Amino acid sequence: MRLLFAVSFLICSVGLMAQSKTAGKYADLVTATSLKKHLNIIASDSMMGRETGTEGQRMAAEYIQSQFDRIGLRPLPGMSGFQQLYPLRIDSMEESNLSIFEENFKYETDYLVPITDNHSAEVYAEYIIFVGYGIDDNAYSDYNNKKVDGKVVVFFSGEPMRKGQKLAEGNSASLEMKLIAAQNRGAVGAIILDRSTDRFNQRLAAKSRKTGMYYAADLTEKNILPHIFMLPSSIQKLFGKDYDSYLDAAKSDMMLNELMAEEYAKIRLVIRKSSTIIEASNVAGMIEGTEKKDEYVFVTAHYDHLGVRNGKIYNGADDDGSGTVSVIQMAEAFAKAAKEGNGPKRSIVFMTVSGEEKGLWGSEYYSEHPIVPLEKTSVDLNIDMIGRVDTERKKSDTGSYVYVVGHDKISSELSEINERVNSKTTKLTLDYKFDDPKDPNRIYYRSDHYNFARKGVPVLFFYDGMLKADYHQPTDDTKLIHWTLFEKRAKMIFHTCWEMANRDQMLKRDLGIPEGIR
Repeated sequence: MRLLFAVSFLICSVGLMAQSKTAGKYADLVTATSLKKHLNIIASDSMMGRETGTEGQRMAAEYIQSQFDRIGLRPLPGMSGFQQLYPLRIDSMEESNLSIFEENFKYETDYLVPITDNHSAEVYAEYIIFVGYGIDDNAYSDYNNKKVDGKVVVFFSGEPMRKGQKLAEGNSASLEMKLIAAQNRGAVGAIILDRSTDRFNQRLAAKSRKTGMYYAADLTEKNILPHIFMLPSSIQKLFGKDYDSYLDAAKSDMMLNELMAEEYAKIRLVIRKSSTIIEASNVAGMIEGTEKKDEYVFVTAHYDHLGVRNGKIYNGADDDGSGTVSVIQMAEAFAKAAKEGNGPKRSIVFMTVSGEEKGLWGSEYYSEHPIVPLEKTSVDLNIDMIGRVDTERKKSDTGSYVYVVGHDKISSELSEINERVNSKTTKLTLDYKFDDPKDPNRIYYRSDHYNFARKGVPVLFFYDGMLKADYHQPTDDTKLIHWTLFEKRAKMIFHTCWEMANRDQMLKRDLGIPEGIR
């Protein structure tokens, strides 16, 4: 029996050594030279800073797609090509009119329309009715004994407090819930009074005329109650001498649900807006697994940056050109392995997303519209800035470290695998500083792995810690990349990916999704 065990152990050890040697052979294809070749293109002025929704972003997507095609990656199941398109939107206010008692009110001076949250509408009502803060829940309601059917409701922003404690339940004091409450009660429109200001600032006014580009998760027009923001001074005379006491009470967070005020107003509100739809894209390709084709390991990075501002091009060499070209070069190394009969057991998806700098748009779209099942996605290895040395890091290992985020969340196996692989290969210092729950920078929530984590997928995020110096500056250029360290980090991630893709089981999900993830 002992002999049999010894023989089995020897066979297993030989097999692991061979596997490690094979992985090392292909990891050696991830070189500073190859990374630099791609980064000199991705982070060049010709890409115009790769801002999402611009020609520069589209050029970068085409380059990444061309590399995936050259390498021999396959489109994901059901996709005809490598790009997953998602919609961006720009809204413009074409016309808005408001009259009460045949008195016309001025846009931007008396009222504003939250353009992204409204649809084109015409509202007519005979009466307006004051409903305090507009809250309606089991603990506190401003609708007691008030009939609002067919009327326009008027309410203050905010919510009542008692001895510093909120009186309303949950999120019922949010604007969305207030509008839903009014709509459910039969109101045809809403006027929101900001109790803290007597004028609209220019920036807010400009955004109500035309929005910047934003991520439109759903292009369907929202069935939301037409609503406007109005200055308290503009509506004051409609409620007469009692109005000042209402405003004073609201400013003091006092309850307003017992106040009764209804006025014949003959109100007419017109909102006419138009929308322009622009497409951005994520770029994804895969190597099909040899044994577990329907299980997936993701390697991700964002390829967008900040574009051109005040005539200066923000090339984003580190952020996140470094992650983008790492994905490309790792894909090439894995593809060569597959062509030589050493393909991964699991399928590996190499995906670069856009919209990260705008608010994780591309990865959010993917997580809401996954091409392969998230429950079959073993892990996401996200790379966002691995080409520089943290200028705030005052340690002796600045030439051989990487910050690792997510190691103690969702799966207990993440840290063990990554540390074991690193100790046998690149021997970097793995620093978990940014996994501290008290981290004021909240790095765990600030890159694209987050949209996998919130769906329960285990994640590891690799990062160099650059939050100052050239972060989000036009000086983030290729000349500042630490090429030797960059190569070492990319090799370590390659080895970790190799292990994740070839282990017998998907990663356990035994730690749960961290608190605070929506």
